[in-house]
Amino acid sequence: MLQSKNLSPKSLAFFTALVISSPIALVFFALNHSIVEALVFFIAILIGCYVVIFLTLEKFIYRKIKLIYKLIAQTKATKREEFYEKNILPKKGIDEVRADVEKWALQRKKQIEMLEQNEQYRKEFLQNLSHELKTPIFAIQGYVDTLLNGALYDETVNKKFLTNAAGNVERLTSLVNDLDEITRLESGKQPLQFSNFVIQDLVKNVYYSLEINAQKKSIALTIKKGCEAPLQVNADEGKIRQVLTNLIYNAIKYSNESAMVEASFYNIDKDLILIEITDTGFGIAEEHLVRIFERFYRTDAARSRNIGGSGLGLSICKHIIEAHGQSIHVRSKVNVGSTFGFTLPIKN
Repeated sequence: MLQSKNLSPKSLAFFTALVISSPIALVFFALNHSIVEALVFFIAILIGCYVVIFLTLEKFIYRKIKLIYKLIAQTKATKREEFYEKNILPKKGIDEVRADVEKWALQRKKQIEMLEQNEQYRKEFLQNLSHELKTPIFAIQGYVDTLLNGALYDETVNKKFLTNAAGNVERLTSLVNDLDEITRLESGKQPLQFSNFVIQDLVKNVYYSLEINAQKKSIALTIKKGCEAPLQVNADEGKIRQVLTNLIYNAIKYSNESAMVEASFYNIDKDLILIEITDTGFGIAEEHLVRIFERFYRTDAARSRNIGGSGLGLSICKHIIEAHGQSIHVRSKVNVGSTFGFTLPIKN
């Protein structure tokens, strides 16, 4: 059975010429009653129609198709591509060419969507960065201007203004340091120092360092029952301490009084350990979860900036874990709490 999808220009020209010449030859035979003359007439018309149709397809339609392929390629053709356009392309059916063009169009659509998404992220990043920088800079400027305009000699306020200005300088320095760390992690210019250590011991050390913060809100810092057995991981202990400190500090910061922060550990296979930090705090709305690890992304910008922080902590956590070749994830529900989890390779 004739498959129109696979017709080349030659096949299409031949079958079209056959359709045209057959009824004409039959009419000629009906009028002259000569099989030989009708056969000769049929062959002559078949050849003539074939040549005309083939040349039309080759010179006009497929020339346009070749031009389309050149536009799709967007680059100068190599010798191999020129051979393809000259010898392979004319043998393709129209449906095959259409499929190629549709495939290219789909790829272009995906590229455009990705570029638009990246552009939106870039705009948001610049907007957030501008805001994060302006806040401490304007505060410092205000305090310095006030001091220079006479408050420097007013002992009732000068120390307070200098202290506030110093606090904003510290915030600005922290922001720049965080940005620098992310840049170094992304570029691979910050090599990791791998070693074997017990992950539970590291979590206990972080708990101890944040104990005062937790006590202010009567928050209990615990390790889940059944997860006390020591598990050794192979990672950069300093960087993982930074990740745990950030996650546990956030759990405390975004929890109400008398809440709970719990660490759990699971040997999920012979190669990986899963570490999870769970809180019973405010929780995160579902629409924010896919972007929670972006730089400066805040689920509640006003409240988050009032609480403090550079907005880069979770982004740094993500980069550190990915630098270990692992992944970090989050599960959360508003007014229920959040669980941040990440994997680490087991000790060598």
